[in-house]
Amino acid sequence: MQYCKFPLQEVVAGVIVLVCKESLQHHGITLNMEGLVNLQLSSKSVGVFEAFYNSVKPIQLISNNIEVAKAGKIPGGKTEIPFEFPLQAKGNKVLYETYHGVFVNIQYTLRCDMKRPLLAKDLSRNCEFIVHCQPQKSKIAPTPVNFTVTPDTLENIRERSSLPKFLIRGHLDATNCVISQPLTGEVLVENSDTPIKSIELQLVRVETCGCAEGYARDATEIQNIQIAEGDVCHGLSIPIYMVFPRLFTCPTLETTNFKVEFEVNVVIVLHDDHLITENFPLKLCRV
Repeated sequence: MQYCKFPLQEVVAGVIVLVCKESLQHHGITLNMEGLVNLQLSSKSVGVFEAFYNSVKPIQLISNNIEVAKAGKIPGGKTEIPFEFPLQAKGNKVLYETYHGVFVNIQYTLRCDMKRPLLAKDLSRNCEFIVHCQPQKSKIAPTPVNFTVTPDTLENIRERSSLPKFLIRGHLDATNCVISQPLTGEVLVENSDTPIKSIELQLVRVETCGCAEGYARDATEIQNIQIAEGDVCHGLSIPIYMVFPRLFTCPTLETTNFKVEFEVNVVIVLHDDHLITENFPLKLCRV
């Protein structure tokens, strides 16, 4: 089956390709289309709220089944059987964009099944197809953010007096981000008493699962990009450039049972292994 991506309110179309050396007897060929949201709790959350066990059941968005061919014979050689499915949500459900996360997974698949005669093994093949959400018609206003990092601006520090002195400035061009465009900006080291070992960009997904009785919120790293290595020149602007990876990101999503949000960390690693981290929540959208 072909691998495709589709915007919502369209059709999923393709061909089933059957290749056999000689004619093949079968008891029918069916094609099933399914869209599921699979939720999973982290080990730290299991057992905390009994209500979680009901809220993390798979959410079915699409379920459709058609008979492609009635029982009969497939001739030897290559046979192509075209198919077409309307991409329509089940009931009052909403089709979310394809997303592969750790605790939230939104996936759309096609499964082709061929029933075989007695003593012959049934044949089955799965194929994932990608769904994009409808783009927003309105333009996204850029939301630039300037930041300054010094020992006094850091949080969660026990002994602030032990920190070396440093001054780091920078900006992000936008925190309301178009998912198909890169995250850009600059970081500049004004001064640092301790040499710098590395400057990195860390993209983080924050997945929340649960219900009214309680929620489990877990942050996991998607990717880490090193934008500078070694003790960089002071006063030199270092460009920030990060492409949002498809499948591992999606437009920021909030529903009754789950949320998918994103953040980016600018991480400066000093030679004495001090980590300086500045965190920025991001809102991703498609336009």
